[in-house]
Amino acid sequence: MTARTVQLVLHYDGTAFAGWQVQPEQRTVQGEIERVLAGLCGERVVAQGAGRTDAGVHARGQAVGVRVPEKWSAPNLRRALNALLPDDVWVAAAYEMRPEFHARYSATSRRYAYQVGTDEEAQSPFRRHTEWAYRHKLERQALDNSAALLLGEHRFIAFAVRGTAPPSDSHRCTVTQACWLDRPGGLTFVVEANRFLHHMVRFLVGTMLAEASGQRDAKPVKDLLLAETNDEVSPPAPAHGLVLEKVAYPPELYLS
Repeated sequence: MTARTVQLVLHYDGTAFAGWQVQPEQRTVQGEIERVLAGLCGERVVAQGAGRTDAGVHARGQAVGVRVPEKWSAPNLRRALNALLPDDVWVAAAYEMRPEFHARYSATSRRYAYQVGTDEEAQSPFRRHTEWAYRHKLERQALDNSAALLLGEHRFIAFAVRGTAPPSDSHRCTVTQACWLDRPGGLTFVVEANRFLHHMVRFLVGTMLAEASGQRDAKPVKDLLLAETNDEVSPPAPAHGLVLEKVAYPPELYLS
């Protein structure tokens, strides 16, 4: 049967999911997508995500690659999925791609945003599952200084979960954007890179906030970028403040 390669761009609220990847007896985003695709296509269809978001992490731009029967055009597949998916997952866009497209390995960059609430209303039930309500006073310039240090290529082994990458992995990432943005009620950390290590963004946020609030006595961020282990990193920021915003691909991979 002739197959069509489609990229799905997903929005999802990660609150009720055990992460992206399929897990036995756990509700996951990949599991929901594959369940609906199986019903539409009459067989199992693997949904390959650009990244494996953890439990509680949200997305406004998770890219997913699927191969479906040729009868399914990208627009029709999007409409059918949105009619059947649960309310906490939505297909924002669908694009027909060249057969060699791979959601993970074809990506040239990924962008994440982390929301930090700094006002009293951050404790509201309408905000607390999408922001980290941070109660310590922050030195704003210190956050900007730390973010600027991240730009360029660095070895981020100090900001990764130990043992999740192969020993041969260099742990090197090239960061093209890293900044703290002011918004009503808080701050947003935006970071874009060619790759990210497990919990890397959450470790960066937790460490920068601890340093900028005087809660950290260990090595500063600039020294951790030269460290050989993650022994002195601060605890990672909670998962619920993190959003996968966008995954970029070479334009020549798009057919529509």
